Amino acid sequence: MGNLRSVLRYLAVVVLATALVLFFRRLIHVNPTTVALTLLLSVLVVSTLWGLRYALLLAVLATLVFNFYFLPPVGTFTIADPQNWVAMFAFLATALVASELSERARREASNANQRRRDVERLFAFSQRLLATDNMLELLNAIPTYMNEVLGAKASAIYLAGSQTTYRSDSKSEEPNTEDLKAVSARGEVVLDRGHGLSIAPLRLGVRLTGAIGILGPNLSRETLEALGGLAAIAIERAGVIEKLGKAEAARQSENLRAALLDSVTHELRTPLTGIKAAVTSLMSDLQLDDGQRKELLTVINEESDRLNHLVGEAAEMAQLDAHVELNLQPASITQVIQVAVEQSAAVLGKHPVEVRAPDSPLPTVRMDVERIAEVLRQMLDNAAKYSAPEAAIVVTTEVRGQQVIVSVADHGPGIDEFEQPLVFEKFYRGRDLRYRVQGTGMGLAIAKAIVEAHGGAIGVTSQLGHGSVFSVSLPVS
Repeated sequence: MGNLRSVLRYLAVVVLATALVLFFRRLIHVNPTTVALTLLLSVLVVSTLWGLRYALLLAVLATLVFNFYFLPPVGTFTIADPQNWVAMFAFLATALVASELSERARREASNANQRRRDVERLFAFSQRLLATDNMLELLNAIPTYMNEVLGAKASAIYLAGSQTTYRSDSKSEEPNTEDLKAVSARGEVVLDRGHGLSIAPLRLGVRLTGAIGILGPNLSRETLEALGGLAAIAIERAGVIEKLGKAEAARQSENLRAALLDSVTHELRTPLTGIKAAVTSLMSDLQLDDGQRKELLTVINEESDRLNHLVGEAAEMAQLDAHVELNLQPASITQVIQVAVEQSAAVLGKHPVEVRAPDSPLPTVRMDVERIAEVLRQMLDNAAKYSAPEAAIVVTTEVRGQQVIVSVADHGPGIDEFEQPLVFEKFYRGRDLRYRVQGTGMGLAIAKAIVEAHGGAIGVTSQLGHGSVFSVSLPVS
């Protein structure tokens, strides 16, 4: 195809020279200077459009036809006037120099356009590299990015550390892994123009971490080195972020574990301390009257109930972790709220409870009534524990789209923003109130498991010093 295009262009140059001669000989008669300028302009145009070799052919043809047809004696290649010899050589020299300059300008313009395209490709490639911080995801994506951004047929990246090759097409073996290993070891760019293969090392300073291979586009050595550098930096960045993330997760996990152990230990030790003290008093030689003995037995009974409640919640949490069995049936959320408020009467004490519902009837919700009542009791229990004595508790119901929302608002101390996602974790309790308010730290975790088993969600919004609002959303049946 390229050879045919060259032949056609050579023919076009001959036709152009012939056409100019016919035009000035048959149609318009002008002086030789005008003809020379027209021929020179034609040489410049051809050089600009097609290149130097075609312009050189036209320059030679233009010189010959100008001599034969337009310089006296016309019809021969003889030049009678010595000045015409000077004009002849000046024309030829001007044509050749102008052709060379035009070709050079064309090459530089082409190179500038190529560099611009390479810069645009590098920018687009760098933008893609910032799309993910996950190491494995990035390594699998880089070959695909190179295909999309560079227009490559196939791409691959090789990591020397893991000796693993990631490809844009898992069925393709090109670029060859051995070639990638060789470039990774030597650190030199390989350009195989014949096969359209380009391989560049992944380089971080003086450290070689692998290689990238591209099949298809002809890229400059500088562009390939830049691609390798960008890919190496992106991989290093993803690795650092991943390590930092793991370190931070480990630190948070250790902090949470310490908080959980601290909370559970405190909750177990408190009732055991009361029971031990009461039993020790009963077993001592102290002379106790019936009232004192009954008071100590009451302490033992209450603290035993407290321990039993703690063990019961732990067992329920384990059961919910394994499997949540629900007895689903359509029910009114308003009725469930009333049941939960009645069952929480002892816990609520003197806290007035205000239930707000829309004027229009709420849609029914397919739910396990006992389980959802348990969730609402837990929310009411929390509101009562953390609110000031006799502070009002407001229960609100509303419909948003296909969700029924139940919210319980208190006037407690509020929850710090960083702690809000943690309150639904097992055993977690607020760092400032864990020793002042009794609890196991499992109630909200149990509530979350129940709500999510219904396909709903539980959350909290809070502001320090202004209280908290716990909300449950359940899908309409």
